[in-house]
Amino acid sequence: MLIDTSRFGQIEVEQSRVINFPNGILGFPSHNSYVLLQPTEDSHFYWLQAVDRADLTFVVTDPSLFVTNYRVPLKTEQSQELGISNLEQAQVFVIVNKRGHVLTGNLQGPLVINVKDKIGEQLVLSDRRFTTRVPLTELQSPVEAVAV
Repeated sequence: MLIDTSRFGQIEVEQSRVINFPNGILGFPSHNSYVLLQPTEDSHFYWLQAVDRADLTFVVTDPSLFVTNYRVPLKTEQSQELGISNLEQAQVFVIVNKRGHVLTGNLQGPLVINVKDKIGEQLVLSDRRFTTRVPLTELQSPVEAVAV
């Protein structure tokens, strides 16, 4: 299938790569179908691109790469909605934002995706140890030319 994106133009993706978020993503309840795009093979950041809207995309990452003690408490009803029995059957991502020279992750609203059935849900955690703007990494400053 062909998908229009604002970052990569029109791209072709296999239908089997489409992830269904039955409840949408917070703020975008009517957009339910997304694909995960990895810009390069070694990238730790991905684009979660809406299938039906070129300008709707989120930068996401695996939070365990940056916050080693981060765990998502999955409730029984959430497991049932996702069709999984434990988090080992899922992939967890967080939405990334840029604030100045720092990339932050929304660890209070993780995206949990059933990797087999391609069903996703954005959870809202009540655990206040993690916030919506947890610093993940600082961006390198551009190198400035110095006159000699």
